[in-house]
Amino acid sequence: MELVLEKGSPADYSDRLEKEQRCYKLLDELGLEYWRCDHADAEADTMEDCLKIDAILEAVVCKNLFLCNRQKTQFYLLMMPGDKVFKTKEISSQLNCARLSFASPEDMEKYLDITPGSVSVLGLMNDHENAVKLVVDEDVLKGEFVGCHPCINTTSLKLYKDDIFGPLLKAMNHDMTVVKLIGE
Repeated sequence: MELVLEKGSPADYSDRLEKEQRCYKLLDELGLEYWRCDHADAEADTMEDCLKIDAILEAVVCKNLFLCNRQKTQFYLLMMPGDKVFKTKEISSQLNCARLSFASPEDMEKYLDITPGSVSVLGLMNDHENAVKLVVDEDVLKGEFVGCHPCINTTSLKLYKDDIFGPLLKAMNHDMTVVKLIGE
């Protein structure tokens, strides 16, 4: 399958999942410019798979991790460059939170309407209670573009970083905490 970068939403997205359709509708309502790469036949389950797709996007390759504290009372969506190594201790100390771990797929679906492999900042549009805090590594903010999934990993989007962390976050009623991860 040849991967192609197309501007905007699909001409007909009636055959797409409702959660993906909601992403396009939100982006279009906000008047944001974005590009789309459909890859239903190409796997996008691992960072290695995503590197092939992100080469076409020419955007910051993000590792998106859905985390929680031990008591499962605090949830976090961590966006960090895909080439950094995740270290729990490093992020826990900056958030003043003891023992972060990966949240369950059930909690991921409950709060973000996303399944494993599809985690994305766009999932915050489904978090109406603001149960999930967005945490962004400072290196994600250095590029012009960020790649993300529209709540499903069969498509990847390329958006301007300033649009994501400006009008999009505002429309989703979320803010972010910036952290510095060494990740070595």
